[in-house]
Amino acid sequence: MVRIILVRHGETTWNLEGRYQGQVDTPLSPRGIEQGKMAAEALRDVPLDYCLASPLSRAQDTCRFIAGLHGLPVHSDPRLTEIAHGAWEGVHAEDIEKQYPEEFHLWHTHPEKVQMPGGENLEDVRRRVRAAFDDIARDHDGQTVLVAAHDAVNKAILCGILGLGMDHFWQIKQDNACINVIECANGTWRLVLMNSTVHLGYLVSGIEQKGL
Repeated sequence: MVRIILVRHGETTWNLEGRYQGQVDTPLSPRGIEQGKMAAEALRDVPLDYCLASPLSRAQDTCRFIAGLHGLPVHSDPRLTEIAHGAWEGVHAEDIEKQYPEEFHLWHTHPEKVQMPGGENLEDVRRRVRAAFDDIARDHDGQTVLVAAHDAVNKAILCGILGLGMDHFWQIKQDNACINVIECANGTWRLVLMNSTVHLGYLVSGIEQKGL
């Protein structure tokens, strides 16, 4: 069996501003840095064998806080990169709604039907992320692996292991620096813990971010 500790990166400056960031390499905010350190403390006594992150610095830095307490290097997998929002990247949610009203409405009602202008759709994300996690399960049997990734990436794999289509995307929440635990044994996945934020000082954040 492989156990995967899946975290979302800490808050970024664009999370605060409500900008869609996608694959733009935005930095952690001061609060995001603190969140990463709090996640690290929460996982200090959890044995880890391998640490893996998206190449984007917000995920790399979050992973590094945790890996550092275990004396482990941070490895990178481009398949864990956030969804490519294309023309929406760097734009405030309110402005996207004005420029792309139909697509924006569809994104929040039937996200599985949206092809981001110049970017990806959720099926693109699901395929590459699932391939990455299947490789982790194959290559790290008997180990505990830390994975630091992103909102859409985490939702895609969580939907996938639960047998849910991408039409269920918005029914899963991933707060900044949340902790999830999933396991795979003999090809069967199960969800052990999802969107835990107790280490950040609250059970429910109440935060609804405008952009991914």
